[in-house]
This record gives sequence, C-alpha cells and structure tokens, in this order.
Amino acid sequence: MKSNSMLRNAVRMALASGMATAFVAPAAMAQDNDEEARELDRVQVTGSRIQRTDLEGSLPVTTIDREQIELSGESNAADLIRNMPFNSSGSYRPQSGSSFGGAALVSLRGIGADRTLVLIDGRRQPKSPLTGSTNDLSTIPLGAIERIEILSDGASAVYGSDAIGGVINVILRTDFEGAELMIGAADVDPEGGDRREGHAVFGTSGPSGRIIAGASWNSRDIIFARDFPWYTPGGSIYGNNYTTLTGGFDNFDWTALPGACEEMGSDAFYTLGSICAYNFALVSADEASSGNKSAFVKADHYINDDWSVWMNINVNKGESFGRYAPVPDSTFFGSPLSADSLNNPTNPDGYFGDQTGLPQQEVNIWHRFDALGNRDNFINTEVADLMVGTTGYVGGMEVEFGGRQTYNKVYDIGENYLVRTTAFNYIEDGIYDLSDPYGNPDDVLNAMKATISRIARYDQQEIFGSIAFDAGATGAGPMQWFVGAEYRTEDYEDRYDSLSEAGQIGGSAGNSAGLDRDVTSVFGEGLVPLTDRLELNVAGRFDSYSDYGDDFSPKLSLRWDATDDLVIRGSYGQGFRAPSLDILSQQTAFSADSVRDPQTCEAQGQPADCTTQINAYRIANPDLESEKSEQFSIGAAWAPVDWFNGTLDYYRIEIDERIAFFSSQNLINREQRGDPIPPGLGITRAPSGAITEILTGYGNEGELKTDGVDINLRANTEFGGGRFQTNLQASYVLGFSIDDGPDLSGDPGLPRMRATWSNQYSIGDFSFAWNVNYIGNQCDQVANVEYVTAPELGTVRECRGNVPSWATNDVQFNYFTPFDGRVTLGAQNVGNKMPPVGLGNIGSRDYDFNLYNGYGRIVYARYTQSF
Repeated sequence: MKSNSMLRNAVRMALASGMATAFVAPAAMAQDNDEEARELDRVQVTGSRIQRTDLEGSLPVTTIDREQIELSGESNAADLIRNMPFNSSGSYRPQSGSSFGGAALVSLRGIGADRTLVLIDGRRQPKSPLTGSTNDLSTIPLGAIERIEILSDGASAVYGSDAIGGVINVILRTDFEGAELMIGAADVDPEGGDRREGHAVFGTSGPSGRIIAGASWNSRDIIFARDFPWYTPGGSIYGNNYTTLTGGFDNFDWTALPGACEEMGSDAFYTLGSICAYNFALVSADEASSGNKSAFVKADHYINDDWSVWMNINVNKGESFGRYAPVPDSTFFGSPLSADSLNNPTNPDGYFGDQTGLPQQEVNIWHRFDALGNRDNFINTEVADLMVGTTGYVGGMEVEFGGRQTYNKVYDIGENYLVRTTAFNYIEDGIYDLSDPYGNPDDVLNAMKATISRIARYDQQEIFGSIAFDAGATGAGPMQWFVGAEYRTEDYEDRYDSLSEAGQIGGSAGNSAGLDRDVTSVFGEGLVPLTDRLELNVAGRFDSYSDYGDDFSPKLSLRWDATDDLVIRGSYGQGFRAPSLDILSQQTAFSADSVRDPQTCEAQGQPADCTTQINAYRIANPDLESEKSEQFSIGAAWAPVDWFNGTLDYYRIEIDERIAFFSSQNLINREQRGDPIPPGLGITRAPSGAITEILTGYGNEGELKTDGVDINLRANTEFGGGRFQTNLQASYVLGFSIDDGPDLSGDPGLPRMRATWSNQYSIGDFSFAWNVNYIGNQCDQVANVEYVTAPELGTVRECRGNVPSWATNDVQFNYFTPFDGRVTLGAQNVGNKMPPVGLGNIGSRDYDFNLYNGYGRIVYARYTQSF
C-alpha cells in the first residue's frame, strides 16, 4: 500500500484520537536523521514481535486507550477487561465464600480463563496463587495503564502456552511529562459496594533518559445478599433437623428437632413446613469487599546514541474480605448419632425428651453451627515485579536482553470454621447441646471451632534476549526477522493448614498443592513482502517444559492491501496448553460424593435409581498431556473516508485432547456406556458390584470447537462546532460445541452476542459521553427431546424459556478547567436495570453471577489535576 494511502491516514488519525493505537517500543537514539525517522515510524502491535510502519497488521487487535478507560467509569482494571465483548460467557469475579476470593478472571471466547494469556508490557503476568492456572486481573493498577490491546486470535507461536483464546496486553504508562493526581468515589445501588479510587503519576524526561512513577488505589465495600431487591430467605435443611436411617439421600424425610425453632437464639432459624430451616442469605455476603494499592516506576537511561538501559518496577498489595454463613454439617457424612445419645430426639431420657413418637434408634443430625459465628475470610495478596534490560544496536541489528523477578504471594485466613471430629464427638457425648446451641459454654464452642489458613505463592523468574534485523529482500522490499529466546522458572505452592489437609475442617474444601517447573523457549518470526500489496508473516515457537515435554507452535498469516482503502488479512496457527501446576500437583483430597449408580444401590438393598454416597478421591493425574489447538481467522479493515474506519473478522478455534475435569458421576456414566476412562482415573468395585472408591480428577479427552464474528466500527468527525467520536465493538458466537455434540451457543450462560457502543462529544471545555453495554438473550433451559411419532428423526435440542437481552446505559460529563483540572460526573447503568433473576445459568446464585452484575445504578464523581 502507498505510504500516503487513505487507510494509513485514517488509522493514524485513530491513533491520535485514542481509538486505535500501538506500542512504540523503547528505541535507542538513531544514528542519523533518516534512520531516526524510519525507526520512529515503526511500531510494534500485540501479536507480533516485528515493528512495522502500518498499524493494521495481519491479526485482529482491539485497543482501549487511556481516554476510553476514563470514559468507561470503571474504578478497576478487572471490571474494565471483563466487560469486553470477547469475554463471551462471562468469567469469575470477586465473590464471598469462594476459594478464589477476591480474584477476577477473564475468559476470551468463553473457552476458559486458563486459555487466556494476560501480558504486562508484553511479558506474561504470573499466575494467581489462588488458582494456580489463571491470571488475576484484580492485581493490575488501573491508574498505571496507558492502554490495553486485545489480540482476539490465538498467539501461541508468539507468546507460548495459554494464548489459545487470545491475548490481553496491558501496557503501562510510558511517555508522560509532568504530574497528574486523581481522586474519586462512587455510590452503588443497592446498599453496599461503595467505591473509592485515586492515582498519582509523575513523569519527566531529558537528553539522558526518562522516568515515570506513580501510585494507584481503589477499594470496594462488601455487598450482602439480603440487600438485593430480589432477596428471598434461603431455606437450608442445615438448620436443626434430623433424619432416620431409612432410605437413600433423596428419600430422607427431614424433621425439625423438637423445640421452638424461632427461639434458638438467631433470627436466621425459622420453621419451614416440618423442618427447622436456616436463612443463610440473611448473613452471607454476595460479593467480597476488595481493595488494591500499587506503585510503579519505569525508567530509561540512554548510555549513548545506540544503547539504553531500562527498568520496570511494580508493587501491588490487595485485600479482600468475604463472609459466608456459619458452618453446615451432618453426621450423615460420618457416623450416625447413637440411639442413647443425649442429643438423639428418639431418646426419651435425652435433651429433647420423648416427643417424636418414634422408637429409640440411630439418627442423623443436620445442623447449622450458628453459635460458632459466621465464616469470615481475610485474603491478602502481595505482588512484587522487577524487570531490567538493555536495548541497542549492533550493526544493523536491534538487540534486547534482560531479566525479571516476580514474587506473588497470598495469605488467606478463615475464622469460625468447624473441627468436625471434636464437634461430632461433643454432640454424641452430649457436651454440645443441640436444644440450646447458644447456651453452650464458651469453652465448648471455642474447642469446636478453628482458624484455618492457606498460604500460596506463584513466583516467576526469567531471562530473555532477542535480535531484530533485516536480511534478504524480495522485489517488494527487505525482509524483516525477529529471533528470541526465553528461560523461565515457575515455583508454585499452595499450602493449607494441617487440619484442613487431614479433612477435619467443616465448611471448607481443598487441599495443598505445589510444584515447580522451568520452561525454555526459542522463537522466531519473519515478515516477507511478496508484492507491493501482499505480505507474509511466518512465526514459530518451540517450548520445552521440564515436567512434561516439548511442544512446537507454528503460525502463518497474510495481509493483502486490496485497495488503498481496504486490507484483507488471514491467519492459521497451531497452539497448545500445558497442564497447569495446580492440577499436576494437588494432594489427594477425600469427598463423600452423592451419585446415582444402580449396582451400588442394589448391593445396599435400595432401589436401583437411588442416590447414594460413595468414597471419592480427587487426585493429581501424572498422565496428563498438553491439549492441542488450531486457530483460523480471516477479516478485513476498511477506511473509505478519513473520518471512518472499521474491521470485520471471522475466527475459528478447535481444541483437541482438551484438559477437562471428570467427576464421580461422569466416570460412572462413562463406564455404563462403555466409553473409555482417562488414564489414571477410574472406579473400583467390590464383588457385589458396589463402588468402594472412585478416583476423580483431570484427564485429556474430547474436542471443543467454536467460531464467530467480530466487528469494530469507529468514526471521528467534527459536528456542531465540536468533535464527535463513536465506536461500536461487537462479538457474535456462530457455534460452540464439545465432542461434536449440539451447538451450545445460545444456551444458558452463553449468549451469542455481546457488544459495547461508546460515544463522546467534545466542545470547548466540556465533553459528554454515552456508553451502551449489551448482552444478548439465551435459553432459560435446554432439553433433549425424542421424536415419539417419528423415532427415525432421533433427538432434537429444545430451547425452553428465554433469558432476555440485557442492555445498560452509562453517561458521563466532563468539565476541563482553565487550570488544567478535570471535573467528572457520571453514572453507570443510569436506568438502574437489574440482571435477569432466576433465569439462565444461575448456579447457586439468584442470577448468572459470572455474566452479569447486580450493582444497579452507580453514581460516581472524580477530580483530576494535571501539572
């Protein structure tokens, strides 16, 4: 394409206006004016290591610049990234009562957060110690971000494992002169969740170098389930109830222990039919409180005209607090209460007297240990990241090498958990009185509860080096090459307290894990101009993992300047994802799983369709292999006029031998169908046919396929004496299937379409913004229906009910003062629209917690002062 083409001018206009941008790599001083101009005209875009003069490359990259970040109204990077249309089915966000706590994840294309790679300034963010396999967005300081580039195409050939779904490259501020201070707050409807935020940034530069430093902070209050408008009491059977030993789990007849349920000492206990229920929603939190404080320094020093040294330091401290209802537990999962126990309601000489009318017998107790207090978890995250390096020229080659050290540690302290053996011995012996829980002595209650701990870390060290150079030429120009190598060590440890490891804690789950690995990578990339309008990009990466083996990822992409206004691009690549350290190293954990297994039921003298409990063990699977992937994309970038440009891209991702979790019931179903069971896992049966144990865990099997279309339309024009900018980003899922099964797109939790539409009008000292966030409709439920009158047609998948589309509107007003200040007033979800309640993939919540939020209207104010 000619250098003065309309497309290039339009893209450069978008760069200047903040609607599309690219990262200008740290450049040494040029040797002469011509070379300086040439180097400054080359930029590096996420998805390629080669600097180019054209911003629209052969891969689809979407950019969110600093101005768009501020117009979003978000107070943290996690919410900003998760609200992108590419986060197709939503993903985990900070919540109370979860082992992930205050972590926030993103799942590009809906294929899993562990298949999305997050970079900080082009280098991979360490995995979260809480998950062991995914990146935690909550540790990224929003105030330090210059822009975010999203590569919505697989990039294993460039960046390595985990980039199957795409890459998110968070680029911290680099070129900044002066100082900037910002402070803000937000009020959330419903009650709770109020926010505070701020940042301070300072930067200066001179002939010998530049430095930028800053601090960023944000916090968010806890939100309790009882404060939502759709709140209804939670009716848990774990109140103060008992069951006899007849029948399986689904044949139980729960009955309240004799006495006044409402007078037990807490408003959470109430009578529900024949049981004494517990309203867990009255005391538990829906969303954890969270806070983040960070500081960063970026510095470059020019040694001479050819060489510079640089340093990046990032320090982050996060806090999260979650509250869950008191521990529920039952003797059903251990030994039943003996017939002569003082807490047995059928014992006429016990605490309850002879009020049941039943013969004296063993029973199971279903109890909420409310007198021990709420389960409170305090999570503290500490991240320290230091990277140093040097960049310069040797002859005609640009050389870079450096090293990096990252420490990432989490402390999770949980209060008021249950020591199960002590508690049930006390119940059996009558030391703990079920008829008057709050009347028990303090020493009895204190002996039954425990403070548990979990200390996890995920440290990373790496050294890296690369060479970029021109070598050879075609008739269309020189060929550009990039060759690099990296060596990385990962040290992961997730340590639970000894009682939790021994399975003695009630109200908590999980077990310790820990492993380290080193990864050696060699990679290369070449940009070959085939003609004046057609260029070929080839890339390949070889990764050697110390704990499981080697993988090679190739990629091929083409860019064709069809006209001065139109670019056609396409790519094909292969990738992989190595098994993560957490699932390779987890210690064996016991679980009493409830399953349906006819052989076990009949061996126990129960109906074949009963639900019964078996001994299950979740194990690490040393036989895991990496999963393989193929990605294909084709698209176009079009700029017919200088004030408008847009892109349209199609993607397809296929994952083979995917790493998936196999539960007890899944393994039973596979055995019954005669399907193979992944190596390392399995079912052991007694001669009677009853299950004696099941080994559950992760295995390689199956194929995931998904494809879809992305559209990005941008306009920037003068209007009414001011300037109007608009940007529409939308992603539409065409198909999503597992093992060549039915199309899951449109199923509960997987809307076909997500979109954002951003608008800004600036005039004089004022600007106005209006953003629309859209999540498409889905089925409320799906069912496989057989044709009765025409069995030859087989089974069809039927959509039952509808989860309506969800659109929220955000508004913002800015006033730019004469003294370089900025006053911002705004509201997210100005219409106070609530999420679809009771519909779709709600899980244990009232709404799809990963896909929507329940904040309602958020009114915020900020003041920014520049110097």
